[in-house]
Amino acid sequence: MGIFTKLFSSSSELKEEKQVPWIALTTLSQLDEIEVTSKTKTQAIFKHSTRCGISRMVIKQFESDYNLTNNLDLYYLDLLSYRAISNEIANRFDIVHESPQLILIKNGIVVAQASHSAINALELDRLV
Repeated sequence: MGIFTKLFSSSSELKEEKQVPWIALTTLSQLDEIEVTSKTKTQAIFKHSTRCGISRMVIKQFESDYNLTNNLDLYYLDLLSYRAISNEIANRFDIVHESPQLILIKNGIVVAQASHSAINALELDRLV
């Protein structure tokens, strides 16, 4: 790492990035799997708009704070590429579409959901 990188980077930029175990949500049939699996393990869906600066900021903060000991499956939905899946999530789980949005599903129902900065305020360990 060069001296200029050290001088002009924030301490958060110098942290080692965590590897979040994202599962790409790309098919409607995965929603059936999420519902079934939610009966034994909490499922989470992170809806992200790749063109939105706020969404980008929220997902980076989420990834930075994410605790790998959380016992849940974590799905990533690219809203721009898979808008039909986002619409089906809203219909199936009876929630309003927002972006960015984190949805937690247990026993086939939404037990928590948050959008924007409220995503990083969710206490995942308590909710899982």
